[in-house]
Amino acid sequence: MSQSSHDMAELKRRMNGAIAALKQEFSGLRTGRASINMLDPVMVDAYGSSMPLNQVATVSVPEARMLVVQVWDRSMAGAVDKAIRDANLGLNPVSEGQVIRVPIPELNAERRAELVKVAHKYAENARIAVRHVRRDGLDNLKRLEKDGQMSQDEQRHQADLVQKTTDEIIAEIDQALATKEKEIMQV
Repeated sequence: MSQSSHDMAELKRRMNGAIAALKQEFSGLRTGRASINMLDPVMVDAYGSSMPLNQVATVSVPEARMLVVQVWDRSMAGAVDKAIRDANLGLNPVSEGQVIRVPIPELNAERRAELVKVAHKYAENARIAVRHVRRDGLDNLKRLEKDGQMSQDEQRHQADLVQKTTDEIIAEIDQALATKEKEIMQV
């Protein structure tokens, strides 16, 4: 039993990780005001690997509707510019050498709808991650039962707990999405 209850805590930790990642992604979906977190989801192809923007540049907010990205290595400016454009945030950076200005567009209805779509995509990715964790947990329980380390009844009981936890986390994801959607649609 102690084996399986420990696994439950680990599954819950991994599922909560999916929510934490989702909230991090949501923080990048802003509602018309500049925020240094807006560019958190941006991954830059740098030095042969994909890395977060904040590992190759400094982001600042000089005014309410403008971000300034100070790229540390001049040779990376093009890659940073491209990464911001490709991140589906609806931003059009303006490169000035090592400094990239990113005006934050006024949120029109079309842009809001676009942001809601992105939010839905992030939420779906989080749900998929949670379902992967559920599958790992259920596979592990079946293996424990098969190896005789757990009775069939205990396996079923633990599988029900895994499903219940999955449902709770998915509900939390849906709630976070509904909240974010409302925030985006507020004019």
